[in-house]
Amino acid sequence: MTPSRGLFTRRSATRVVRGVAVAAVLTLSLAACAGGDAEVAGADSGAASFGDASIQFSWIKNAEFMGEYLADENGYFTEAGFDSVDMIEGPASIEAAVISGNVDMGIGNAISTGTIIANEGAPLKIIGATYQKNPFTILSLADKGNIASLDDLKGKTIGVQASNLSLWEAFLEINDIDEDSLTTLPVQYDPTPLFNGEVDGWFSYLTNESIDAELLGLDPVNLPLADFGLPFVAETLTVTDDAIKNDREKLKALLVAEIRGWTDAINDPKAAAKLTLDTYGPTFDLTIEKETRQAEIQSVDLVVSADTLANGLFSISDELQQQSIDTLAATGLSITASELFDMTLLDEVYAENPDLLAYSK
Repeated sequence: MTPSRGLFTRRSATRVVRGVAVAAVLTLSLAACAGGDAEVAGADSGAASFGDASIQFSWIKNAEFMGEYLADENGYFTEAGFDSVDMIEGPASIEAAVISGNVDMGIGNAISTGTIIANEGAPLKIIGATYQKNPFTILSLADKGNIASLDDLKGKTIGVQASNLSLWEAFLEINDIDEDSLTTLPVQYDPTPLFNGEVDGWFSYLTNESIDAELLGLDPVNLPLADFGLPFVAETLTVTDDAIKNDREKLKALLVAEIRGWTDAINDPKAAAKLTLDTYGPTFDLTIEKETRQAEIQSVDLVVSADTLANGLFSISDELQQQSIDTLAATGLSITASELFDMTLLDEVYAENPDLLAYSK
């Protein structure tokens, strides 16, 4: 089935966290993750050559991954030393794909990856984050619900998908909200009940259902979780511990190309949206209106921050790392920042390529 508005079966901190699947891939030999040393001298230029690479997306090929498309379209992967980079569409468990050795990198979020590490001992690390803040939100409409503050939740009915329930409960707990002060209604992913006025709020994504409401002229109101007690990084770049050790230069080359692609994307989100629609996602029932809005929101509100201005795209400050750890703790999981993050590759990338710091043009 082609995903379309209301059928985006996604956006949970646990959507790719399923113990059975992960336990199965964890039994595979870590040798599958390594693939040996990929660096070989280029025949003509002497530059490093890494052959083919692959990246697992957590979702369909929409504007969420516009930086990757531009890295491909503008030849940055090739210039970084890759013959090709396969960008594999989701929805998928990026953690399972990375652990199994089927892909070199997965794009997910700190909560799903942290959950896998805490629960399963997965040999994974996050080496960068596209989104400086997570896009989860409680969506309501101005003429129905109008939930703009925590106090506005009292007495309201909120539609929450089963896969998002643990994150919702953590949100209530960390904000000291009595579950009996509101009604949590189990729902699926189609936000039509919200749009029809059957519920007051909906567990959503700023770059998905909220845009749908906006384009329908429904005057959306958002209560972003990142601004109300649950900040964590998202669109995170996840790799294996083994790859960090044995394929370090290959991963750094991927980071260089990705940074260049995202630099182009945030400087021209309209062009990035058009490229998404025309070249990379033509089979997914996308619209230029929605992809453009998503590209703009990402470029202004999610990808860039004071930290990225100072330290470059994909940076995860110590504060952001700790916020992600604190959010995991609110869901009942214990994990340290050093168990979840490894920022040394990105540090090396910027030390070796200081020109990449200036992403704002």
